[in-house]
Amino acid sequence: MIWTVELATFLDDAPWPATKEELIDYADRIGAPLEVIDNLEELEETDEYYESIEDIWPDYPSDEDFFYNDDEEYNS
Repeated sequence: MIWTVELATFLDDAPWPATKEELIDYADRIGAPLEVIDNLEELEETDEYYESIEDIWPDYPSDEDFFYNDDEEYNS
């Protein structure tokens, strides 16, 4: 399973919390690339809900990751 930020953004508006099957159905309905569906199909079989993309991809970059050292620029 290989996630990129571009692929993960297709799940931004997913109906969280959701099961694996609900996420696959959602990705299929919105016309997400096949790589997104393939990644979702590789998820572990479970009856539990995924609460967010972080449950699927723990290293998903947060907004904070994109503003690294932003405070330093304003304090100079």
